[in-house]
Amino acid sequence: MARKTESTDTDESHAENSVGEIDHRLTRRALINNFRRGEVSRDTLCDAHPELLRVARNFGRSTRVKCPICVNDQLVTVSYVFGPRLPSHGRFIATRAEVEEFDFRPERFTAYLIEVCRSCSWHHLLKTRVLGGHRKSRKSAASQ
Repeated sequence: MARKTESTDTDESHAENSVGEIDHRLTRRALINNFRRGEVSRDTLCDAHPELLRVARNFGRSTRVKCPICVNDQLVTVSYVFGPRLPSHGRFIATRAEVEEFDFRPERFTAYLIEVCRSCSWHHLLKTRVLGGHRKSRKSAASQ
């Protein structure tokens, strides 16, 4: 029997029942444990790309989770989508409506939910989700 787990404060929380979602919390926990044991340095973990930090500072969605590395700031989440006809660096997604727009497109996209600490530059991939791939049925295509 599957146990429902506590979700973070994100707009993607509705995705719990979607097909094609990968949760990376176990990897996150292992990485944090390795840091606390001294096996991984802070410099190795706190290396977010400047563009990711810019988006996190200006558009990140607040969470109630404190940074597990510096413990000075609340984490924020940002979402990016990669796929056909998008820039190679992906597209930042600000609202749930944008996620749903990609989910109803015929092309397949991959969405990434990333948590970021604006203070120490720590970041970690929380979830990966497949969006789109919906094909119009012959009936609906013929009626248009």
